[in-house]
Amino acid sequence: MKRRLLQNTFHLLLLAITLALSGCSIGQSVQPWEKGTLARPEMTFEGDRLEKKYTEHIYSSKEAASGGAGVGGGGCGCN
Repeated sequence: MKRRLLQNTFHLLLLAITLALSGCSIGQSVQPWEKGTLARPEMTFEGDRLEKKYTEHIYSSKEAASGGAGVGGGGCGCN
């Protein structure tokens, strides 16, 4: 009885893992004509380069330290 329950649990777990992994493999690939849209600057994680530099400058000024994000200068905000 206990062995049968253990086998059923194992088979159910194996089925759940198989279904979960098969769901990850189903997907569409990016078509060649869609790659231009994905390459636009708005689609990057960084976004605008100027805005990123400004955010890093503010961060380094507020933290009163430098070197964490590759920005030189002191805590006063001047370089």
